[in-house]
Amino acid sequence: MKKIINNPDNVVDEMLDGMVKAHPDLLTRLPDLDVIVRKNKKTDKVALVSGGGSGHEPAHAGFVGEGMLDAAVSGAVFTSPTPDQIYEAIKAVNTDKGVLLIIKNYTGDVMNFEMAEELAMADGINIEKVVVADDVAVENSTWTIGRRGIAGTIFVHKIAGAKAEQGASLAEVKQVAEKVIANVRSMGMAISPCTVPAAGKESFTLADNEMEIGMGIHGEPGTHRETLKTADEIAEQLVAKILDEKIYTDGCDVAVLINGLGSTPLMEQYIVSRKVNDILAKQGINIFKTYVGNYMTSLEMAGCSISLLKLDDELKSLLLQTANTSALVQI
Repeated sequence: MKKIINNPDNVVDEMLDGMVKAHPDLLTRLPDLDVIVRKNKKTDKVALVSGGGSGHEPAHAGFVGEGMLDAAVSGAVFTSPTPDQIYEAIKAVNTDKGVLLIIKNYTGDVMNFEMAEELAMADGINIEKVVVADDVAVENSTWTIGRRGIAGTIFVHKIAGAKAEQGASLAEVKQVAEKVIANVRSMGMAISPCTVPAAGKESFTLADNEMEIGMGIHGEPGTHRETLKTADEIAEQLVAKILDEKIYTDGCDVAVLINGLGSTPLMEQYIVSRKVNDILAKQGINIFKTYVGNYMTSLEMAGCSISLLKLDDELKSLLLQTANTSALVQI
């Protein structure tokens, strides 16, 4: 295993310290906790809390700041954060307008966030949750009942965060988050595995000429393995599965997210983006905005995912609203 780390047991702690030291104007860390919060708390808005296992950076701490999340809770690598840490994050950012939890659909995440939600409710905190399940690859997976939550979650952070920043009520912020969830679909693929530092070995094995279609962000199996195809063929395969959802119709407007999984060069991501643009144009689907970069990674896995979000006028306006986070360069 070759990694630029110190002790594998300390990677999350040292990463979070490094984030805060790199972005002291934006972020702070709760003492003795793996929780990153917005530096200057805004009290007249709904607070957004998200998180999950580490190893998906910049998700989720990279999206803490004005116009997006108020707190992000980091678990161990590919492991859900514990209920007590989530609970402390909720208490730290709670306002009179309440708190919305944004949860990716993984069994551990859902269970632990719901336990924290119950603790918060017992404290009298006004709290709601939404669960993102945008991955169309498989209906149930190794770590989920139902579809997995992957990179489309970033659209939920951005749009719900923009709505909250406007001073909307908790019900209104939850409603727009659910609108995004209903209209976003994603699918990914990989050409090489990643190595969890504590494990010290690759999470799965692919031959030099193989790729895995529909795999998850923790290395969970996808739909199948096949011989490595060209970028255009990969884009066609992923987009076809997304369009099979039948929610993207001729003349509709969409936002597109081409997400790198950690080791995929921007060169390759833009080649995929080029083909996605061509495919959607032929379908009569209008691209309102395209995002290309690393938003929700899987350590050093090589591969990408494609997300489409169907837009109406409200979602367009919120998508374009200013955000200021440490990962802003990618927003």
